[in-house]
Amino acid sequence: MRDERLELYKRLLLQWNEKVNLIGPEAREHLDDHIAEALEGARLLHPEGNVLDFGSGGGLPAIPMAIVSPEARFHLVEADQKKWAFLKHVVRECALNAQVHGDRLARVLTRLPSDLRFQLATSRAVGYPEEWVGSLRPFLAPGARVALFQGSADLPHLDGFERGDVFPLSRGFLATLTVPRGTA
Repeated sequence: MRDERLELYKRLLLQWNEKVNLIGPEAREHLDDHIAEALEGARLLHPEGNVLDFGSGGGLPAIPMAIVSPEARFHLVEADQKKWAFLKHVVRECALNAQVHGDRLARVLTRLPSDLRFQLATSRAVGYPEEWVGSLRPFLAPGARVALFQGSADLPHLDGFERGDVFPLSRGFLATLTVPRGTA
């Protein structure tokens, strides 16, 4: 079932990409590698509970991670209307435990239930982490991680976070920040 849903996601992504620019030429050419990297991220991070993916775009890494992590509830945040329409379609077709939020991160955060806390937040190559990671802090549980799929192992210093593990991946790095335990 898992492999069937991964193939369905890949097929839908390529079909929609013909009309909507979901992924660039490099990602399209190396799609299997990008999916494998997302699956490696799921293996390393063990997503469970509530997971936020910011800048979900064409669904990498969130959709493959959601397929192999049924115990997690994914919240995908994407501001581009065509991309979030695609994400909603994939979530429905692949029967994922996920919700798509079609808006900017700052507005989504104001509409979340006040008691919702994420155990994990992920993002792939979205801007400068120092500009947006801090806004997640009130919505992260103690011990939660922020996992950045990026080209560099470098992480900026961010108040309220500890540097976590950095894992080499085939196409870059998975760098993590952690919310210290015992903090609210």
